[in-house]
Amino acid sequence: MKIAFHGAARVVTGSKHLIKLDNGTKILLDCGMFQGMGEQTDILNGYFGFKPSEITMVILSHAHIDHCGLLPRLVAEGFEGTIYSTPPTMDLARILLLDSANIHEQDAEFANENKNIDEPEQLPLFTQEDVIKTMGMFKVIDYGQEIDIDKCIKLSFTDAGHVVGSAAVHLKIIENGKQKAITFSGDIGRYSDLLLRSPQVFQQSDYILLESTYGDSLHKDQLPIEDMLLEIINDTCAIKKGKVLIPAFSVGRTQELLFALNSLELKGKLPDIPYYVDSPLATQATQVLRNHPDVFNNGVKQLLKVDDDVFNFKGLRFIDSPVESRKLSEDPRPCVIIASSGMAEGGRIRHHIKSNIENQKNTILIVGYCDPNSLGGKLLAGERNVQIFKQYYHVNAEIKVVKSMSAHGDYQDLLHFMSCQDPTKNKQVFLVHGEYATQQKLADRLREKGFKHIAIPEYRQEYDID
Repeated sequence: MKIAFHGAARVVTGSKHLIKLDNGTKILLDCGMFQGMGEQTDILNGYFGFKPSEITMVILSHAHIDHCGLLPRLVAEGFEGTIYSTPPTMDLARILLLDSANIHEQDAEFANENKNIDEPEQLPLFTQEDVIKTMGMFKVIDYGQEIDIDKCIKLSFTDAGHVVGSAAVHLKIIENGKQKAITFSGDIGRYSDLLLRSPQVFQQSDYILLESTYGDSLHKDQLPIEDMLLEIINDTCAIKKGKVLIPAFSVGRTQELLFALNSLELKGKLPDIPYYVDSPLATQATQVLRNHPDVFNNGVKQLLKVDDDVFNFKGLRFIDSPVESRKLSEDPRPCVIIASSGMAEGGRIRHHIKSNIENQKNTILIVGYCDPNSLGGKLLAGERNVQIFKQYYHVNAEIKVVKSMSAHGDYQDLLHFMSCQDPTKNKQVFLVHGEYATQQKLADRLREKGFKHIAIPEYRQEYDID
């Protein structure tokens, strides 16, 4: 048996890990798109490094685009197997992939309208038809249910607490008369998440693929999230008469923000100003979360007994129309705008930032991880001039950050996730989905906990699993 790392190897995007059995079976863990990698992004997304037609099955940890975003491309290039996921992950993947396909089709159309006559026609990475075909290949498995997906392979999911439907993947593979237990963490959530249950314990594994996004960080802010939001909104909107712009992923982060703002309203503290979610995708994702209340933690379940919609409050509007979005971007009146993408690399938030970044009354609030090459990452790094839509803008708006809203666990959460394991029985930990310097620090902490065999794979590196 071999395992090769075709993405999320010393970077935090493009999750793809390929297990190859001696009998020819090929299991792909995630099929994520690379994002925020600068000029290399299109190149990385254009070539898998393996033949899609040879993949036997795909097992999907969750629906974020950097974990599922190339599934339609895989299908378009010949994959004909089954895609396994939890039910909420399938629901989210449908809306996220259709949205992504629409963007790719629009980008290709725009490029072809503006290309030189001697340039070849640009094709979208995948189409909405590819997505529809892909969704027909899904098979859902509930948390805790173990099924035979092959005569020698058993699969089960445990809740990873990252976003609705997110799962750690557990495989039991019998090869040459020996059983090997393999766990892929996917992305691990917080043990104190606002909305979701904590990551679940799992059975002893021989080999563990462990995410490491925040392997050297602690998500500790001086104030609770609600208090920080209230302070920033009051300072920006009430005192300076400006806007608060929040780049937020449509899935997970937007719903956490709405929940926190709703909690402020229930306590009678929410400032009386307009609040906007300017993302049709976030509107759909919020409904998916409403449709799966079983993923909520006990605190949210108790709140639902007195508040039947924890994502809605006075003054909130969901914006759908691009025309309305443009008007909102140009409206100087105080308000709070939540829009994707979370790294400010695409989507409507870039238009809002472009229109408001040079006004010192405004605040741009970063509420999660941003790749250093992304617009959000550059704002976090303190760059004073940033490029948006090929033009440079001076950063006069105040840049704020709430670290504790990350849907990724910090190093204490990652160590907590691993605490159910006997390190003396573990044969190898592979650190994935993280920057190399961060992974090295997490590796040291894992060694302190008794895990002796830790690898940090390079891109496309392959290992033998004994």
